[in-house]
Amino acid sequence: LFFFAPGSPYQPAIEALGNYPQKKFYNVSKLGGANQPLSFTLDTLPYSIRVLFESSIRNCDGFFVKESDAMNILDWKTKQNNVEVPFCPARVVLQDFTGIPAMVDFAAMREAVRNAGGDPVKVNPACPVDFTVDHSLQIDFSKCAIQNAPNPGGGDSQKPMAKLSPLKTQPRKLPCRGQTGCRGPCSAGDSSRSSGQLSAQIENTPILCPFHLQPVPEPETVLKNQEMEFGRNRERLQFFKWSSKVFKNISVIPPETGMAHQVNLEYLSRVVFEVKDFLYPDSVVGTDSHTTMVNGLGILGWGVGGIETEAVMLGMPVTLTLPEVVGCELTGTAGPLATSIDIVLSIIKHLRQADVAGKFVEFFGSGVSQLSVADRTTIANMCPEYGAILSFFPVDNVTLKHLKHTGFDKAKLEVMEAYLKAVKLLRTDESSSREPEYSQVVQISLSSIIPYVSGPKRSQDRVAVINMKSDFQACLNEKSGVKGFQIAVEKQNDIVPVQYEGNEYKLSHGCIVIAAVISCTNNCNPSVMLAAGLLAKKAVEAGLVVKPYIRTSLSPGSGMVTHYLSSSGVLPYLSKLGFEVVGYGCSTCVGNTAPLPEAIRNAIKQGDIIACGVLSGTKNFEGRLCDCVRANYLASPPLVVAYAIAGTVRIDFETEPLGTGFNGKSIYLRDIWPSRRELHTVEEECVVSSMFKELKEKMEKGNKRWNLLEAPESTLFPWDLKSTYIRCPSFFDKLAKEPVSPQPIENAHVLLYLGDSVTTDHISPAGSIARSSAAAKYLTNKGLTPREFNSYGARRGNDAVMTRGTFANIKLLNKFIGKPAPKTIHFPSGQTLDVFEAAEWYQKEGIPVIILAGKKYGLGSSRDWAAKGPFLLGVKAVLAESYEKVHRSQLIGIGIAPLQFLPGENPSTLGLTGREQFSIFFPPELSPGMTLDVKTSTGKVFSVIALFENDMEITIYKYGGSLNFVARRFL
Repeated sequence: LFFFAPGSPYQPAIEALGNYPQKKFYNVSKLGGANQPLSFTLDTLPYSIRVLFESSIRNCDGFFVKESDAMNILDWKTKQNNVEVPFCPARVVLQDFTGIPAMVDFAAMREAVRNAGGDPVKVNPACPVDFTVDHSLQIDFSKCAIQNAPNPGGGDSQKPMAKLSPLKTQPRKLPCRGQTGCRGPCSAGDSSRSSGQLSAQIENTPILCPFHLQPVPEPETVLKNQEMEFGRNRERLQFFKWSSKVFKNISVIPPETGMAHQVNLEYLSRVVFEVKDFLYPDSVVGTDSHTTMVNGLGILGWGVGGIETEAVMLGMPVTLTLPEVVGCELTGTAGPLATSIDIVLSIIKHLRQADVAGKFVEFFGSGVSQLSVADRTTIANMCPEYGAILSFFPVDNVTLKHLKHTGFDKAKLEVMEAYLKAVKLLRTDESSSREPEYSQVVQISLSSIIPYVSGPKRSQDRVAVINMKSDFQACLNEKSGVKGFQIAVEKQNDIVPVQYEGNEYKLSHGCIVIAAVISCTNNCNPSVMLAAGLLAKKAVEAGLVVKPYIRTSLSPGSGMVTHYLSSSGVLPYLSKLGFEVVGYGCSTCVGNTAPLPEAIRNAIKQGDIIACGVLSGTKNFEGRLCDCVRANYLASPPLVVAYAIAGTVRIDFETEPLGTGFNGKSIYLRDIWPSRRELHTVEEECVVSSMFKELKEKMEKGNKRWNLLEAPESTLFPWDLKSTYIRCPSFFDKLAKEPVSPQPIENAHVLLYLGDSVTTDHISPAGSIARSSAAAKYLTNKGLTPREFNSYGARRGNDAVMTRGTFANIKLLNKFIGKPAPKTIHFPSGQTLDVFEAAEWYQKEGIPVIILAGKKYGLGSSRDWAAKGPFLLGVKAVLAESYEKVHRSQLIGIGIAPLQFLPGENPSTLGLTGREQFSIFFPPELSPGMTLDVKTSTGKVFSVIALFENDMEITIYKYGGSLNFVARRFL
């Protein structure tokens, strides 16, 4: 249904898609008819705004989305920052902590619709919802030992678990690199072994405890933690599984699959939706702050609060101020030694300096095609670092090639490309293509990005690689301090010969004795680890070696990185150079390096040599790696390998060779450094395709515990009255088929009298449950011990716990009390009580309550229980000087009236103490921004503004909030 005005030239144009006549879509470029085509106007809009515009056309219903909203988006250039617009995303992504309240509400809505005579089967989310269970895992078992007393977390039906004994395993010596001087067992170190054999060996390599250096088998540790996860969260997991069975549009991603944002990127992203041969752009909102990651794939998406995602699930839009869009133009070509991390961090640094907070960022220019999808998603994922709402990379050929390798079939890709071209959402580098107009443009030349290392003593001391040799020389000259070593000029070229494994080597200032490739800072973009592997491959093929006395090691950091290295076939070459996998724990960067050979240590000390360590970690304090290694540099993984081959930091890579290869040929770094094109090719064709195939198989098969988990299949959820995790909330207790006029609030007491800047953290339950709190008393009465309380986050599906935790923050400053405490006064009795206890008493007496507040009420991040909690406490209205915008709309969405004092007025200027009783009367025909009269028990009358911004908000309020509004649609 569309509600464009009769005769409007902007009626939606639905047409077939070129060579695919069975496919239909809204061709927004043809809106306006032959006389007023919008094609030229669309060309000037940023791509991200085009997605908003298409959504407004497709979802225009005259109520949630109006024709004027679509026209405001089309007139973005003049309306940006001045109007609110609705947006209906194509789907929602939830993670278990923030998603469970929404699913509990849907289960309760089915119950309420059935009780009111409706069909509960009709109650389903209005759009696809992907529910990822990724926040339930706790580390009860570490890599070095089983904890003596695992915390069961309070599962009510959980039987006491038997005490588990520490794991026992025999340390196994890691394979050497097969050098002639090695006197250890070399059977595992045969350099002729295949990549498959090496991968199998690495799979069985024990993890080293970072503190005790004792190997522990990962599978048993993982299985024990997973066993605890399923035991502790059985009730919630059963509820999730029931939801996936009975609700349409719900897909549950079980535990042990991956993190929400990663699964969203790797498996759930559609790029273009196709429903019954109808096409439209993929877009998403999610309760995970990393939702922005998908913008790297050309999917518009960002993180929102629980109330907003629930509204979308109910078929309502999210609203946002039509944003400014900052265009980030990338030009030039990155230098040959610049890695993905160098480029990403440089772009983020520029954006942080450009003041993009609260804005969209959109990338364009010839340099965009140089960024892989991994680079793009890393930049998009780091929006919080520079304050943007999102960073959008329009779909281009790089995106399409990536999708091909991730398993999209050819026919689907062809339809996708044709559709994106038709609606002007496919970006090209053709010179004839017109670039959009932006609010402002930030220009970044990729050619200006050069690689750096950090050191020799502090991570903040950055040194350009091209200046490394001269900078180290300067450090030798400087006085001892944050950089200097104060080595006498006559001693700066000293050489100390040393015998090691039957050969003589020469140590000098700047010699490298530790080289560690560590992935802890590179998990978000494993391509730099792949670059190290490709460099090692070329080095081995050229005949280069690493001196045997250098302590080399490789710690991949995650299974994802291991997959990159093993599937690309580079692990044997890293091993050949001495970079063996030592495990997956913190090691070198926390000082857990095996001692240097005694001969090397003695030579360093005798010659007072400034020996160096190079690692791709985060910490390089003097002496951290080893007491005799005084200079430590942080570098990218491929540079660590390069410096290890060179054996010294006193090298100019441009003019000096790394070493001598086969046939005595000098090999320079430029000869073996992998190009970005080469890296992208291997990444996409060898790594990404196999990785996504594996993920798809994992998603389709599920896991054994999830598959065996029993869950009900009834239309209505069988609530367990003994449960302290899942409980049917009371939002629908007064559900009726017809709306009622806003009822007056008569003789209300003030529950809380608050000051300025009360945040959602002050209001909403969060963190651990204090033993003296109302929630703790409730759980204790249910037979739980403090060890079993778990957290408010884990119990978000229980409104009884969450309501008791509302306003339970110990930093809450209630003017009735005069000091920070989660307390208030129950005025009829004069008693000082917990906020919940006072509210419960008022409700039993049938007395409504309100809240008095100052400026910026509801400041902070969006939290669903910051609105739900006060509603269940019986709060009918909030009277404040001003509101945080999102929280104001959330109050309306739950059924609480946001009222604002007139300009210049507040409780103090009006002479209010908060001990009065208040009566507020609403007219039958409430209108946006209307002034209402408030009368107190002392006879004072003053006016407030009803902060309803449009008719939709008034309608939702009349129905008792969005939950009841939608529930009545099913009757």
